[in-house]
Amino acid sequence: MFSWMGKEDSRKNQDVYDSVSQGLQNIYKQKLLPIEKEYNFHDFHSPALDDPDFDARPMVMLVGQYSTGKTTFIRYLLEQDFPGIRIGPEPTTDRFIAVMHADQEGVIPGNALVVDPKKQFRPLSKFGNAFLNRFQCSQTSSAVLKGISIVDTPGILSGEKQRTDRGYDFIGVLEWFAERVDRILLLFDAHKLDISDEFKRSIEALRGHDDKIRIVLNKADMVDHQQLMRVYGALMWSLGKVLGTPEVARVYIGSFWDQPLRYDINRRLFEAEEQDLFADLQSLPRNAALRKLNDLIKRARLAKVHAYIIAALRKDMPSMFGKESKKKDLIKNLDALYGQIQREHQISPGDFPDLKKMQESLVHQDFTKFKAIDKRLLDKVDKMLAEDIAKLMAMIPMEEKVKLSEGSDRIEGGAFDGVMDKATPFMFKGGEGVDAGRGEVEWVIAKDQGKYDQIFDSLSPVDGKVTGAAAKGEMVRSKLPNNVLGKIWKLADIDKDGMLDSEEFALAMHLMNIKLDGHDLPTELPPHLIPPSKRGF
Repeated sequence: MFSWMGKEDSRKNQDVYDSVSQGLQNIYKQKLLPIEKEYNFHDFHSPALDDPDFDARPMVMLVGQYSTGKTTFIRYLLEQDFPGIRIGPEPTTDRFIAVMHADQEGVIPGNALVVDPKKQFRPLSKFGNAFLNRFQCSQTSSAVLKGISIVDTPGILSGEKQRTDRGYDFIGVLEWFAERVDRILLLFDAHKLDISDEFKRSIEALRGHDDKIRIVLNKADMVDHQQLMRVYGALMWSLGKVLGTPEVARVYIGSFWDQPLRYDINRRLFEAEEQDLFADLQSLPRNAALRKLNDLIKRARLAKVHAYIIAALRKDMPSMFGKESKKKDLIKNLDALYGQIQREHQISPGDFPDLKKMQESLVHQDFTKFKAIDKRLLDKVDKMLAEDIAKLMAMIPMEEKVKLSEGSDRIEGGAFDGVMDKATPFMFKGGEGVDAGRGEVEWVIAKDQGKYDQIFDSLSPVDGKVTGAAAKGEMVRSKLPNNVLGKIWKLADIDKDGMLDSEEFALAMHLMNIKLDGHDLPTELPPHLIPPSKRGF
């Protein structure tokens, strides 16, 4: 059990936390929630966090225009259907669907979902019945969902269709999910790169969560390699205008479905990209605690700035006459107040809330009910950031070791068992490098023994062995670094006598060629690479 000891200002008893999630939950309630309540943080930015927000599995949200393959992508990951699934070329997904793990399959409608204390969706009730009627949780027993939950979103409309009124604050719901999910996958169709006005607004709603966003160019098998190069360039150009970030977004290229590829000339590229994307998703359970901790830090910094803004607005309000005109003046000149607070308290501009949104929220507030600054509450938050967060950070490596030993740091089942595996020739890089010949009874190097023996004989062997110096002279011609050659030597010199016989020399040459072909070396020799004379030792 992990624990660390802390002391509240007002009490001397000790706090013991079994996990990082529990620690975050406690310090939020004790040190951050009070300042949020005092300065109406929840009316301006984000609802209060509930227990499930800290305990929930990592979430992945899929966003994209209709018919970009979002639902098919989920089915590809799970390798099974889920309740409520609909796939087609027209806009089939008209609702937000949280696909989550359960032993029994079923659908929980939105109104029931937001009153379930075990789920993290209670704050979504503020978006009203129009949204809740288009929100559901699809529960299924896929092993993949033991590691992550997946949120499918309505297909974003384009052309004339985007004039349709959804009846609820679609962008607001996206923002709510973006704040809480661990990964956001923006899906694009290789044949549909135009970014509609609604899609542009949706992407803009994800700003501030750039570290969570990954781009997926789906259905890439529908074009040949020459067209794919042009499509990729066009996508990067479009994204550069919308995302507005200095760094280039990471784009994963592939076709995420289980049907034959139309153009398979890029199969190797698709395999490599799929492996990278799945490795990124695979890291989510392992990094879940760190992500929650990072989000709580961002929330705490925003809460502090918000308190300064609210207190400053209250201070500038007149005590009796001209309140409305003064309120309008303060809202209009909010940017000047931002600058003043920034200078007085040495706060980074990036910690301030969006100016336009803050102005819109202030219009409906009564400034006379705002509270003056409470230094005691601010000190609590500062102590949380300086001391409590640091103690929780120290717990993360230990917690990761436990997850690793329990095997709970990985996503298993579905497509993950296939993509991340290398046991068969059909898996990613299966049958290549060290895996070439895996499972064969015969020594896989035997077929190349003749050419290796010619080199071996040229080194003047004595009693069937060559010296380490002679072997080294041949190996350094590969121009591989010394540390790599050292690993090869240790793997090949099974007798550990500093000399190599013809089998050991052939093995060393084979391993050297594996590395020169761009593959990784094994940490220990698999059975099909061990020379016949050494097997059984």
